[in-house]
Amino acid sequence: MADNNTIARPYAQAIFELADDAGTLGPWSESLGIAGQLLADRSLVVYLGNPEFDDEQRLDFLTGLFEKAKAKLLAGGDKRGTNFLKLLIENKRLAVLPEISTHFETLKAKVENSVDAIVTSATKLSEKQVQEIATALQKRLGREVRIETEIDENLIGGAVIRAGDVVIDGSLRARLTGLAAALIK
Repeated sequence: MADNNTIARPYAQAIFELADDAGTLGPWSESLGIAGQLLADRSLVVYLGNPEFDDEQRLDFLTGLFEKAKAKLLAGGDKRGTNFLKLLIENKRLAVLPEISTHFETLKAKVENSVDAIVTSATKLSEKQVQEIATALQKRLGREVRIETEIDENLIGGAVIRAGDVVIDGSLRARLTGLAAALIK
């Protein structure tokens, strides 16, 4: 059986091409992000999988849910959004919406020549530190960098940076692990 990423990739590619041609990457990104977050809740996916519901009831439920969550393109107001949801429902692919959203964002970032980076540190970073990291990453990757920060007190010190496929582990924990490995040899 194929994993969710393999299943999601062609859906994300198709909806990306549609959105790019229509000049609606931003609204699609926002709607798919909200939908992906909602459907990341496995209890919602299980609920929608109830055999007592038909596809029309599932569609009505989802469009109502997305309307309340302000996922405009999937809330029934856009024919392409409704058709996309119908396609996912008919093919029993609602569970892969979080992955579709992730792949869509990756495609969007390539077109915009940007990358999202997550900087995980032991303590809160100052605005100056975040800016210095962003500047260094822009220079290294040759792309615009959008940074999100997280705190992980288990790091002890330093930071771990994830930007696309690049991982830079400058944490104290990684350095100590490397030192321990060198001492054991």
